[in-house]
Amino acid sequence: MARRKPYHHGNLREALLEAAIRLIAEVGPTAFTLREVARRAGVSHNAPYRHFQDKDALMAAVATQGFQELTEAMLEASDRASSTRDRLKQAGLGYITFALRRPEHFTVMFEAPRSKSDHPDAAAAGEKAFGTLLAFVKSCQDEGAFPAGDTLPFALLAWTMVHGIAKLAITGRLPFRSKAEILEFAGFVIDESLPLVTR
Repeated sequence: MARRKPYHHGNLREALLEAAIRLIAEVGPTAFTLREVARRAGVSHNAPYRHFQDKDALMAAVATQGFQELTEAMLEASDRASSTRDRLKQAGLGYITFALRRPEHFTVMFEAPRSKSDHPDAAAAGEKAFGTLLAFVKSCQDEGAFPAGDTLPFALLAWTMVHGIAKLAITGRLPFRSKAEILEFAGFVIDESLPLVTR
């Protein structure tokens, strides 16, 4: 009997991440197993352990990828604006656009429990994303668009506003059918809210 050739996958890690994301779309970020991820990726049930110690490690990798893409989305969106306040607004719209494009990532990033000490890459990626928002808010303060003082409350105000819209949008809780309508509503909320900050 001929010996079975060992399985070789060109990019096993990426295949596992993609399979996990597809599975998350169906059952959520906690109700699945590495065995099922392996089956979906077309590899042996032991293959995931070449890259991920356990399911939490796989979820942390999805979150890391998501936070990195979120940071890029905010920065790219802000490039379309000139004033500091408009850069902050565009970054907020970029945040919501990311959530609409990557709802599975968004869910894992903010709903799947994980330890910062056990998964430092995910923690660092999340901190970088929030640091990007802090920098936009600080620029608004430096140019007099926002009051001087502690930057954190203003950043949290901006974050909770766009995060709430994003979460409602991806769970189908807003009365809008299209991405354009959601972003138009988000723009309205931001435009109406930002003047309150300066009062």
